[in-house]
Parts: sequence; structure tokens; C-alpha cells
Amino acid sequence: MKSKMFKTIMKSFKQLNDLLITLFVFAIVSGLLFRDPFGVIESIGNMISNIGDNGISGLIALLVVVLWYRGN
Repeated sequence: MKSKMFKTIMKSFKQLNDLLITLFVFAIVSGLLFRDPFGVIESIGNMISNIGDNGISGLIALLVVVLWYRGN
């Protein structure tokens, strides 16, 4: 019973994650085509500059995010 419920919840989270990734890709593409109406490109640039400003701790945080994403 719990296993089936857990699988259902995990399936829902995966679908939500896929939807969010799709929306993020759409925002990036529209930002490249239409002068960044949602501010996504600017936010990515700010995030990259913050990683550069914070040095090794920023790189470690980026590595953790990438490894977490690959685990899904």
C-alpha cells in the first residue's frame, strides 16, 4: 500500500519536474529570441557572476546541484 502511494507521489513529482524544466527551457529560448522578456538570461548571468565572485564555494555548490540533477 505505502509502496504504491510512494510510487504515485514520485511519479507526480517527476511530472512536475519535467514541466518546470520545459518552462525553464521555453523561458531561455524566448529570452534569446525576444530580448529576455522574463529576465531569465539576466538571472543566469547574475548566477554565473556570483559563482565567480564566491570562488571555490560557488563551484562546490554548482557541483552539488549538477550531481543532484543527474541523480534524477
